[in-house]
Amino acid sequence: MLRDTSFVNTSVALVHDWLNQMGGAEYVLEVLHGMLPQAPIYTSLYHAAQMPAGMQQWDIRPSALNRLPFAHRYSRLLLPLYPVAFSRMDLSDQDLVISIKSAFCLGVTTQGPAGQAHHICYCLTPTRFLWNFDAYMQREQVAGLARSVSRPLIQYLRHWEVEAARRVDAFIAISHAVQDRIRDCYGRESTVIHPPVNTREFQVAVSQPVRDHYLIVSRLIPYKRIDLAVEAFNRMPDRKLIIVGEGRDAAALQAASGDNITFTGYLERARVVELMATCRAFIFPGEEDFGITPVEALSAGKPVIAYGAGGALDYVHHGITGVLFPEQHPEALAQAVEDCANQPWDPATCRHQAQQFSVEIFRQKMGDFLAQACPPMASPP
Repeated sequence: MLRDTSFVNTSVALVHDWLNQMGGAEYVLEVLHGMLPQAPIYTSLYHAAQMPAGMQQWDIRPSALNRLPFAHRYSRLLLPLYPVAFSRMDLSDQDLVISIKSAFCLGVTTQGPAGQAHHICYCLTPTRFLWNFDAYMQREQVAGLARSVSRPLIQYLRHWEVEAARRVDAFIAISHAVQDRIRDCYGRESTVIHPPVNTREFQVAVSQPVRDHYLIVSRLIPYKRIDLAVEAFNRMPDRKLIIVGEGRDAAALQAASGDNITFTGYLERARVVELMATCRAFIFPGEEDFGITPVEALSAGKPVIAYGAGGALDYVHHGITGVLFPEQHPEALAQAVEDCANQPWDPATCRHQAQQFSVEIFRQKMGDFLAQACPPMASPP
């Protein structure tokens, strides 16, 4: 693992797509910043009011886009400008650049008059709306004309992203599914290092008795497929589902839900921990690049019912730590819930699986990778 003395003579910069909400990507950034506290953070947009107080004390350096008066309200309209913003970030004077990428931040300049930085991309996914364009547009309910107009821009951005990926020195993928995607989209190999999960936080209440509810913790947006869970539980009125989270789909989902489905909105972490510890199982209906909340549920000793694709395949072992359903249809999810209810589960096995994704494991693997991939980071003897 990296030691603090490793950084004395090494300049490091972290790059993040945008900082305007907290999620799994931002938690990865938190952990990496804890490992590299001297590293400034470069990003396109920074909305301080939406970020934790501790993060507001960091050295965060947003792009010129952040000064636009409408940037935070209409960030999606800036799509063509993000590649330009990151390309103009010249970090060639750094020894090491680590980009945490789900969109365009891998395009920072690392070779220039000041020198050449070693660039490692921690890839959450190749930009989803570029490489899965039609499915993304369908989920977002974008009309046919707007979709047609967008295609030339999407083709240009794909080309730009492939060229930017060629300049990266090494890729890290957050799951085997993303590893495959990096190979398919960029023609590059990568090393899998799963994201850090605060497994300790969800083990404190594991002794609480199980209650009669299933649980979802998620943003309520289209690709999370919460609608699938609503349809499935509408067909099982005797089974209770609690949905924690906020998002633009909240009103429509609530309107479509039966009396056995409860929406809580935002909840404090202590309450989420309690619901995790007491649920019968955690429901994960979307296809995700990884998925931190299901691993949190496993760390609370609970099985996970997940769609059998994407990052879930790295931690949900069918019949051992949960149930995988093969198709994103209400019938398939409803059957998986019934299968889960009819099988005994070993909480210790679930917790053991979750421990493979702990913060400590992440720090160790990431430190070892940096020490091997970037000689200036190697620990002194």
